Amino acid sequence: MPIAALSAIVDCRRPARPLALAVALLLALPFPSAVAREPAPGQEAVAEVTTPLTSPHDAREYRALTLENGLTALLVSDPEADKAAASMNVGVGSAQDPADLAGLAHFLEHMLFLGTDTFPEPDAYQGYISRHGGSHNAFTAPLDTNYFFDIEPEALPGALDRFSRFFVAPLFNADQLESERNIVHSEYMARIRDDSRRENDVLNQLLNPENPTTGFAVGSRDTLASPPEGEPSLRERVIDFYARHYDANVMHLALIAPRPLDELEALVTERFAEIPDRGLSRPVIEAPLVTADSLPRRVEVQSVRDSRQLRFLFPVPDPIQEYRHKPADLLAHLLGHEGDGSLLAVLREAGWADGLSAGVAPGDGQHALFSVGISLTPAGAERLDEIEATLFAAIDQIRDSGLEAWRYDEQARLAEQQFRFQQHGSPLNGAMRLAMNLTRFPVEDVQYAPYRMDGFDRERTERYLDALRPDRLIRLYSAPDVEGDRVSPWFETPWRELDDEPTEARPLAGLALPEPNPYIAEDVTLLEEQHDKPSLVIDEPGVTLWHMSDATFDTPKVEWRFSLQHPQASATPRDAALARVLAGWLDDSLNEAFYPARLAGQHFEAYAHARGITLSFSGWRDRQDQLMHRVLEQLQSGEIAPATFERVRYRLQREWRNAPQAALHRQGHRTLAEALVRPQWPTDALLEASRELEVDDLRDYREAFLAELRLEAMAVGNLDVELATREARLVADALSPRLTEEQIPDLVPLRADSGLPPLVPVTTRQESLVLRYLQGPDRSLESQARLAVLGQLLETPFYQRLRTEEQLGYVVSAGYSPLMDAPGLGLLVQSPDTESEMIQARIDAFLDDFAERLTALDDDDLAPYRQAVHDGLLRRDTSLSGRATRLWQAMSFGDTGFDRRERLAERALSVTARDLRESWSRLREAAVANVTFDPGDEPSDVAELTQHLAPLPEADD
Repeated sequence: MPIAALSAIVDCRRPARPLALAVALLLALPFPSAVAREPAPGQEAVAEVTTPLTSPHDAREYRALTLENGLTALLVSDPEADKAAASMNVGVGSAQDPADLAGLAHFLEHMLFLGTDTFPEPDAYQGYISRHGGSHNAFTAPLDTNYFFDIEPEALPGALDRFSRFFVAPLFNADQLESERNIVHSEYMARIRDDSRRENDVLNQLLNPENPTTGFAVGSRDTLASPPEGEPSLRERVIDFYARHYDANVMHLALIAPRPLDELEALVTERFAEIPDRGLSRPVIEAPLVTADSLPRRVEVQSVRDSRQLRFLFPVPDPIQEYRHKPADLLAHLLGHEGDGSLLAVLREAGWADGLSAGVAPGDGQHALFSVGISLTPAGAERLDEIEATLFAAIDQIRDSGLEAWRYDEQARLAEQQFRFQQHGSPLNGAMRLAMNLTRFPVEDVQYAPYRMDGFDRERTERYLDALRPDRLIRLYSAPDVEGDRVSPWFETPWRELDDEPTEARPLAGLALPEPNPYIAEDVTLLEEQHDKPSLVIDEPGVTLWHMSDATFDTPKVEWRFSLQHPQASATPRDAALARVLAGWLDDSLNEAFYPARLAGQHFEAYAHARGITLSFSGWRDRQDQLMHRVLEQLQSGEIAPATFERVRYRLQREWRNAPQAALHRQGHRTLAEALVRPQWPTDALLEASRELEVDDLRDYREAFLAELRLEAMAVGNLDVELATREARLVADALSPRLTEEQIPDLVPLRADSGLPPLVPVTTRQESLVLRYLQGPDRSLESQARLAVLGQLLETPFYQRLRTEEQLGYVVSAGYSPLMDAPGLGLLVQSPDTESEMIQARIDAFLDDFAERLTALDDDDLAPYRQAVHDGLLRRDTSLSGRATRLWQAMSFGDTGFDRRERLAERALSVTARDLRESWSRLREAAVANVTFDPGDEPSDVAELTQHLAPLPEADD
C-alpha cells in the first residue's frame, strides 16, 4: 500500500490522501482572503488575519492570525466540540542539537513542563489539565517540537495561562534538572530494543553525517552529562538553546474550541503576544541526506523480533516542496498497489512476501528517502536478489507505460470525495494536525494541502521516477538470524555491509499495472434522516439487526458490523487459533480483489474474538453491497489453498512469537486480562495450538463453524431502514443462523482473591515492571462511578510522585482501568534500573499518603474531578466509525438501551468525598492482582493460577 510522507517523530514525553480536486468543486469552495480590520481593544498585537480554504461540508469557522511578534495562530470555532484543544508547533527539533550535546532539544521539551514564572510548581500544568478532564503530551522530531493538550472548554483560559508561559518564561528549575535527565535516560532505555529505532540507528550510519537529522535524538545520561568544570553548566546550555531557537517567528499555534472566533482571538493575543520576537526563521538544511558517491549499498541488520523485513531506499527531493502536484504520490500508488499483477501480488504468489508499503520518509524539507518496504516470509528471505530484480522490473514497467493522465485523474476523483466529506476527528488530533500543517504550508492550504494536486505533470513525476535506479539504492534487510560485524552506536544493533556485486537474478513474471477502479462510489447524496440511538429492526431466532440512521458527520458512509457467533469459538486454544486463522484467511484471500475497493474508500475486515468472528464493512453507502456479496461467497465456498493457509498461519505465529518482545507495560496489561477475563487464551497457548494445524483442519473448522451460528448485526450511518434491512437479509439468508442468544457463552470478568500470587508475564524484556490492580467489589454503576472518580484523583499525584520526584521510570501511570464492565484502578511503573520489590514499596508509600489526602478531601475539592469523569464519559463521537464502534461495544455488553454511559455519567456527579473514603478503605482491604517482572523471572502459568477464580458479581442498577 502507499504510505504517506512522514515527518519522523522520534521522541515523546509520554507513552494521525489524496490528489487534486475537480474544477467544479474548487469553484464551490470558499477561497481564503486576507482581512484588514480595526483591532478590538486588547487585540492590537494582531498584524494580519486570513481564512483558509475548507471543505463545503465543514461548518466550523476559521481565522488565521499573524501576531506582531511573528507568531501564526489558527483559530477554529467548533460549536459542537465538547473539548477545547491546542497545539503549539515550534520549528526546531533534534536536528538543531549541538554536536556535543545529543538529545538537548528533547531534554528541553521535558524541562518546559516543570514550572514557569507565574506557575512555578512542577505539577501546576499537569494538575490543572487533569482536574479538568484533559490530557497533554509533547514530542520532539528532527525538525519540530510539538506541545499539545485538550481540556474541558470552560477551563481553556486557565490552561492557556499555564501553557503560554512555556514559551515566555520557563524556570528551568535547577532542582528538577537531574531528575528529568534520568527520565530522559529511562525513555531511551525503554525503547532500546524497538526494532524500528534499531534499524534507523543503522540507517543513520549509512547517511551523510553532515545532515543533522541523522544524529542521536533521544539523549541519555551520558550525552546529557554535566560538563567539565569551567564550561557552561547543563542548565546554562538548555537556557542558551532555548534563547537561540525558541522564537515567535518559528511557532505555529492551532486552537479548536466551542467558542466564538473573537473570544479565541482575545485568548491568544492576551497570552501569546509576550513570546519574544528574535527575528529567527525556520532552519534550512542544506547538507544532502545521502552523498552520491556512497551509493549503492546493501546492508543486513539483526532484529530483535522474529520478523524479516526488506527496505529499498532511494534519495529524492523532499516532496513537501511539490505538495501541489504530488508526483511521488503517484509512484507510491503504483508501486504500493496490492491488486492483481501488482508487485506484492506476484511476490505473494511466489510465497516470498506477505506485505508491502511504498512512500516517502523521512524528509528534512529539502531531501528525503523514497522507500519500498516488504515483509518477507522465510522463503522470501532466501530470494533477496530476485525480489530486488522484480522491484526494478516494476519500476521499468511504470517508466514504460504507467505515467498516464487517467491514473492521476482517478486518484484526483477519490481525493475530491475524501476532502468533500472530510471528518475532523477529535479536537486534539485536529489541533496537532493543523499546527504541523501551518509549519509546512501556506495558511490558505492548511486544510487543503494533503488533498491538493493541481494537475498531472509528467516532467515532475519523471524526475522522481529517475531517482529509483539501482545505482542510487540503499537495500536494508533485517532478520533475527543476521550476524553483524559492527554494532550501531546508540541502540546496539549488530549489522554488516555486503559487497556490491552484480547478480544474475531474474525478476518474477506476471507484473501488470492497475486497471481502472470499479469501486468508486457514484451516488454520494446525503440522506437527512437522523436517529438518536439504534433500534431493533430484526429480532428473530438466530438473527438480530440494530439500525441507526446518522447524518451528523455529513458523509454518505455506513458502518456495518456482523458478529458471527459460535458456542465453541474459544472453548479451547485450538478453537481460538482456528477462528483467528479463518478470519485471517478470509482477509488474505480477498486482498488482491479488494485492494481497489480500499483505495476507493470501501473497507472490509474480518477479526476473531471470544464469541466468533466479526465481519466489519466501512465506507460509502453506494456499492457496499458488492463487497458483502463477495465476502459471503468467499467465506462459504472460496478455496482454502495450502499456500494461503500457510501464509496466514505463519503471519499469526510470527505475531504470537513476537508478543514477548512488546513493550513491557503492554505485556503487563495483557497478562492481567488473561488472568481476569474468561474465555481468554494467552498467546503462547495459541502459538502451541497452531503448530499442529493443517489445511484440512481449517476446511473442517469452516464447515463446522458455519453450521452453528448466531448472527448479531448493526448498521450505523447514512442509510435508511429499508436498505439496512435488505442488506442484513442478504447476509442472514446466506448464512442461515439458528442459535439463540443463550447458546453463546458470555465473556465473564473474574474476581481476584487473596490466593492469587503475583503474575509474571512471558517476556524477553530487560526492565522491571509492577502493575497493581485494585479491583472494585462488583460490576454495578455505583462501583464504576466511584472508581472512575478515584482514578481521576490518582492520575496526577501518582505520576508526579513516582516519575517526576522519585524517577522510577519513564512509563508511569495510574487511573481508572476497567476490564469490560468490571471496575478497577491500575497503577503501573516500568523501570530500567529499579527492581519490582522497591517499586512495590514506593507504591505502598504513595497509597498510604493518598489515604491521608482523601481524609482531608471535601465535596468542593472533588467537584472538578467528578465533572471531568462525567464529561469524559459523554465525550462526543468525532467520526462515524468511532460512533459505530462505541455503540457496537455497548450492545456486546448487553446495553441494548444504549444509555449506560449516560447513567454512569450522572452517577459520577453524585459521588461524594465520603463515598470515596469508604470505597478506598474497601479497596485497600480487598484482594489485589499484581503483575510483576524483573529480568530473569520465570513466567507464570496464568491459566493454572487463575482457574479457581469466580466471576465478579453483577449488581442491579
